[in-house]
Formats: sequence, C-alpha cells, structure tokens
Amino acid sequence: MNKQDLAKKIKEAAYLEGDFILSSGRRSKYYMDKYLFETRPEILAPLVKEMAKAVADLKFDRIAGPEIGAITLAAALSLETGKPFIIIRKEPKKYGISKFIEGEIKSSEKVLLVEDILTTGTQAIIAADRIKEAGADVIMLLGIIDRQEGAREAIEKAGLKYRAVFTKSELGI
Repeated sequence: MNKQDLAKKIKEAAYLEGDFILSSGRRSKYYMDKYLFETRPEILAPLVKEMAKAVADLKFDRIAGPEIGAITLAAALSLETGKPFIIIRKEPKKYGISKFIEGEIKSSEKVLLVEDILTTGTQAIIAADRIKEAGADVIMLLGIIDRQEGAREAIEKAGLKYRAVFTKSELGI
C-alpha cells in the first residue's frame, strides 16, 4: 500500500468529528482514535513499513513506546526492525519493582521514541526525559500523526529531533 492510500485508510478508520477534549486539555472539533487504526492489521502492517522507512537512515539500539497508545506501535516496529523495545509508564506501578521503564534499557543506548498522535508534544517530552534519566540517549522522536498544533516546535525546543509519518494536512484534515 502506498503512503497516500495508507493516509486515506487511517483517516477513514479513525477520524471522528464532534466536541472533544484532548490529553493536552485542548478542545478539538475532531479526534483521531488511534485504537481504530492501531488494532487493525490491514492498517497496522503497512503503517509499520512506513515507520521503518522513516527511520531507515538512523542507527538505534532500542525502541521506546509510552503507555498505552504507543505500545502497539513500538512492539510492531520492534518486530519489523528486529530491535528490542521498552515501555515508558506515566506512573510507576504501585506494586512489584515500581519503575517508569518496563523492559531492559542500558545506559548509553541510542533509543528511538515512538509516539502515536501529537498535539503539544508534552507527553512525548516527559517520556524522553524518563529515557534520559535511565542514562540512554533519545536520538529521535517518531510521531505517527502530527496534529500541527505546536508539537514539533515544543519537541525541538526540548532538544529532540523529530519526524512525523503523517501530518493532519497529509491526512486531508
């Protein structure tokens, strides 16, 4: 499937109109329900191929996905690239070993951080900070859909490199 057709499929599957409050706290007249495309193999498989193309020029040791939305994407990209992945929690579990990062991470590793839909980039920056606290280097943040509402600017201001597989414009929104 080419990128244009994939964009059309993602929009058809996940684009909703109405009055929504986003995780950033902003109101929006539209919502991209990531689970309506991340849970469909006929969309996820070609999406992961596009993700892999978007980072083919990068050298990284590990993939990271913040809970819960980007876990599917990180796991699928891990299978596509053969690179292990970690999960970044918003809050540590209240039991067990109580940590922010699930899975193995080593200091000085180069980590590709994957995020699903970005509005302001705040949650992605927090996830990147968790990785840095573990001693690893976030070499790039790969977003699936950039809502073009300031995420790129905030992410780059935080000192991170950023790419998006799709922007809202490319989805025809």
